Amino acid sequence: MLEEKQSSKFVWVLGLILGSIGLNILGSQIAAWTGIVLYLDSIGTVVSSALGGYIPGIIVGFLTNMLKTISDTPSIYYGVINVLIAVFSAFFVRRGFFRNPLRLLAPIFATGILVGSLSSILTWFLYGFATEGITADLASYVHTHTFLGLFPSQITADVTVDLADKLVTFLIAFGIFHLIPKQFKSNFHLTNWQQEPLSKEMLGSARKTSIRRMSLRTKILMVLIPSMLVIAAAATLISYEIYKHNNEEDYEQLASTVANLAADMIDPGRVDDYLELGAKADGYNAVKRSLLSLRESSDKIAYVYVLRVLEDGCHVVFDVDTNPNTSWDPGDIIQLDDAYDPYIPDMLEGHPIEPIITEDEYGWLMVVYKPVYNDAGRCVCYACVDVSMEALRSSGYTFLAKLFSLFFGLFIMILAIGLWLTEYHIILPTNSISYRVSHFAHDNKEAMGDHVRAIHELDIVTGDEVENLYHAVSKMADDDYQYMLDIQKKNDMIMQMQSGLIMILADIVESRDKCTGDHVRKTAEYTKIIMTSMKELDICTDQLTDEFMNNVYNSAPLHDVGKIHVSDAILNKNGKLTDEEFAIMKEHTTVGAQILDRAIELVPDTSGYLHEAKNLALYHHEKWNGSGYPMGIAGEDIPLSARIMAVADVFDALVSVRSYKKGMPFEKAMGIITEGSGSHFDPEVVRAFESAEDEVRRVSEMHMEQVEFKL
Repeated sequence: MLEEKQSSKFVWVLGLILGSIGLNILGSQIAAWTGIVLYLDSIGTVVSSALGGYIPGIIVGFLTNMLKTISDTPSIYYGVINVLIAVFSAFFVRRGFFRNPLRLLAPIFATGILVGSLSSILTWFLYGFATEGITADLASYVHTHTFLGLFPSQITADVTVDLADKLVTFLIAFGIFHLIPKQFKSNFHLTNWQQEPLSKEMLGSARKTSIRRMSLRTKILMVLIPSMLVIAAAATLISYEIYKHNNEEDYEQLASTVANLAADMIDPGRVDDYLELGAKADGYNAVKRSLLSLRESSDKIAYVYVLRVLEDGCHVVFDVDTNPNTSWDPGDIIQLDDAYDPYIPDMLEGHPIEPIITEDEYGWLMVVYKPVYNDAGRCVCYACVDVSMEALRSSGYTFLAKLFSLFFGLFIMILAIGLWLTEYHIILPTNSISYRVSHFAHDNKEAMGDHVRAIHELDIVTGDEVENLYHAVSKMADDDYQYMLDIQKKNDMIMQMQSGLIMILADIVESRDKCTGDHVRKTAEYTKIIMTSMKELDICTDQLTDEFMNNVYNSAPLHDVGKIHVSDAILNKNGKLTDEEFAIMKEHTTVGAQILDRAIELVPDTSGYLHEAKNLALYHHEKWNGSGYPMGIAGEDIPLSARIMAVADVFDALVSVRSYKKGMPFEKAMGIITEGSGSHFDPEVVRAFESAEDEVRRVSEMHMEQVEFKL
């Protein structure tokens, strides 16, 4: 299903890319046909960035300029400009600048100024001051009519035109963006989910996970960017060296060819006459004119001259330099630069020498010396040609600028694609796993089950180590959930066993005074009814937590556990107890507390119900006005659980049938409880008890029927 969704989305995105490229080409052609001073070649780039995000926009920007090279070769070097437009556009769209036309001013000015400046700088390095193109006339006008130099004039012209172009471009793109129905826009946004797509809220959480030191995205960037830069630097240096070497070979070939032609023009037998007589020598001027024509055959040839190399220096035979301030006359003796020292011995012997590259006051030159031999095979002079390599320097800068522009556009595109793939294949899946696991609940079965299902719903299918991690985490969650279910099942069994033992113990105690055993159950039910009613009436809600209510309900049967210490004679006496007997009877409260204290000591980590059981056993005969026993405490000094039990215990004693009495009518018993409010009982507890009268009656009558059935 996920693959089908992704395939469908890629079709939409591919259509967006192709349509946007067509829009760029169409805009460029319209600008060319109409002759307006605008480019209009980035409308599609802005549209694709606004709808699809960074990747479609960058691809559209780069491919547009690649296609334009078919008719305009230099366009390839401006691909980086269109790529930057895509980056800026996507950046501003993601921050809501496409919501209304007024907010468009920010991306228009930012893109126009930055892109215009970068485009101008690139043009300067590629071609120097613009002499053609749509900004050339404006640049010339600015330079002519202001104090600005060539470079500032060109930047001013380029930024001005670019601002106008981006104004039109963004307005058209804005219109197209808002013409597309909202329900279709999500189809164009390029995603590459390797899991079940996250909601907007979940996506925000997955992208903002806390990091102790450095995020995975940052680490990937720290590896990717330096690696690409090193590769680019190495490729640039290698390319430049190859370019420089090939050009040097061309310069050497030119210099050697001209030197050979110059050597062929010189008559070896007349060199002595040329040196001695100069222009007066027969044929001297004709040879000089021929040499001059050679020098003028190419603007790369700086100097053409002929030298005889002797021990005392180099004797000038010909020099076709037309500048009288720097030209040499026949017979002049000159000394060569130190760069020639390694070659002087061979030149004295008349041997051929390798081309020499020098850089001195005459410039950066490729020098070729061609020996001229007479009929006897003796070198009588050297035909010398200096080719200027200054053009290689400027062309080298242009070459580096072209390399940089090509690389930077590719760099941005590769970096964006790399980060995009990293986002969907590594970062989002791992952060999703981390988020689900960090919010995993172990406290209750329902929440834990929901979180286990949430982990399975991620459905990560990266097909790599991330997917392996996901399956391992899913299995661990399943195992934990099953383990919790097993533990909870065993805990339930233990709780049932515990409750059963408590009931058995309570029944044993109650059966000693010939009770049916229903008392412990009924009082527990009454406490539950009272606590529920108190919660509904908003009474003591801060204390009436679920845990507290469960503890009171479960420990209620132990409130009379201390009666195990009272003799049967006192417990089962039909008549009124004497003062001494009543004193012994009252001891069941403190004895019960002591029994439960020993239980707590034996099981110190037991649940809170034993502590509430102790409160119930010790204080359930205390009275609100302080006249109760065994401590004689009053009011809220009496634990809440004991105040609740006091009402439940007395009411059940009133309505219950005993061997020594009949049960009191329900209404009369309720009246006695009401009368005891504020003296015997907590008024708020009584109010809650009265509010739940129907439920109290139901429990009372149900147990009465059970008693009658047993009788």
